[in-house]
Amino acid sequence: MGAPEAFIATAEIGHFIAGRTVPGTSGRSQPVFNPATGKVARTVALASADEVKAAVAAAHAAFPAWADTPPLRRARVLNKFLQLLVEQRDTLAAMLTAEHGKVFSDAQGEVTRGIEIVEFACGAPHLLKTGFTDQVSTGIDNWVLRQPLGVVAGITPFNFPVMVPMWMFPVALACGNTFILKPSERDPSASLFMAELLARAGLPAGVFNVVQGDKLAVDALLEHPDVKAISFVGSTPVAQHIYETGARHGKRVQALGGAKNHMVVMPDADLEQSVDALIGAAYGSAGERCMAISVAVLVGDVADRIMPALAARTKALAVGNGMEPHIEMGPVITREAKQRIEGCIAQGVAEGATLVVDGRGLAVAGHTEGFFTGGTLFDHVTPAMTVYREEIFGPVLCCVRVPDLAAAVALVNANEFGNGVACFTRDGHVAREFARRIEVGMVGINVPIPVPMAWHGFGGWKKSLFGDTHAYGEEGVRFYTRQKSVMQRWPQSTPKGAEFAMPTAK
Repeated sequence: MGAPEAFIATAEIGHFIAGRTVPGTSGRSQPVFNPATGKVARTVALASADEVKAAVAAAHAAFPAWADTPPLRRARVLNKFLQLLVEQRDTLAAMLTAEHGKVFSDAQGEVTRGIEIVEFACGAPHLLKTGFTDQVSTGIDNWVLRQPLGVVAGITPFNFPVMVPMWMFPVALACGNTFILKPSERDPSASLFMAELLARAGLPAGVFNVVQGDKLAVDALLEHPDVKAISFVGSTPVAQHIYETGARHGKRVQALGGAKNHMVVMPDADLEQSVDALIGAAYGSAGERCMAISVAVLVGDVADRIMPALAARTKALAVGNGMEPHIEMGPVITREAKQRIEGCIAQGVAEGATLVVDGRGLAVAGHTEGFFTGGTLFDHVTPAMTVYREEIFGPVLCCVRVPDLAAAVALVNANEFGNGVACFTRDGHVAREFARRIEVGMVGINVPIPVPMAWHGFGGWKKSLFGDTHAYGEEGVRFYTRQKSVMQRWPQSTPKGAEFAMPTAK
């Protein structure tokens, strides 16, 4: 598989500033675990405010030359990066499995989805085209420029340490910005490996930087006057904090928050396909996806018909080390996450939900210290229950029974989150009405995890997104650039005398 020992076995993960990997100097660090074994694999440096300032200074110094680089030349660097990513896909995937715990095939898929964003960003010369109006008034032409913002930063979560950063930095770099990545401190190795690949692709020093760290590093980025924009993916409370704090400091912010994604199963749905979809979308990546299905909305008599199959499949999940090819679900990210998830299960029982399959107390042979919890399935969940209202972010599927489509739509629309939703049906009219009436940003019809492709953009509604633009796609280009309108007239066509009236087309 070719996993690079320089990264996998590094004792301490440091930063990448001004074109090179540098050790931490703050004296602060924290352990990085292999979730499958429960053992400390390495440590990660936690940046001081001064280290963040050094990264911002490097990015600020590199910005003028990179912004002046023609978009085609920027795209050539990204094309070389794309080639290196394709060559190193399995290396990156192995890093993800080693530090996050997701199964290797899932990690490969994550890297591939990130690669697709880079492919999109390689179209920078076309993406940055703008409009021109000849003779907008007598002797006057008007056109629009889209120019980079300057130094921009991305604060990314543990659950997608390759894909989510690549929602951000390829588009930002293609638009002429310089970038600072603050990855999750729980699985940081991939961030440095991507930085090294960018350097190998010919990206000038300082254009892409990585600072490892915790809240101290985040606050330093939010407060630094030279950071012009912040992109964030994480929980809703933190997203709201990032949005409000960044805006208060005059920054452009897109902050993607939490989710409680529903999948509506209509009575006419293909039951086998619906069960496959629910099992994969609820328990894939141990439920640690912002697009995971955590609520099955079972309409009419489909509930009694589908529950036995759901229970059987949940009990049969192959749980273990994600590097083993037959494994379907790996561990959760930390021991604390396991304890929190199992506490949520206990609360669901206490509040009256029917516990059909209990994933607590799972023992994986040879990995007794790993952070494993099995798939959990609840039935007869109500909207008043905590397991319904709160994002569990673990392998827990809650089943809610409703009488008809109208009740299903009302249930989803009443939820405070609006990230993703799915509807399984054979009825075209139901599908059309559902897609039109549902108040959610990403909708799947017989597609359980409707993550848009690279050119369409990713983002939810309500408390799942703070800001005006979605991630990547043309929305990303708009976020990482600002519009400038230019009106031009030359002396030969300029009328004599002062003009005191508002200019109009003449």
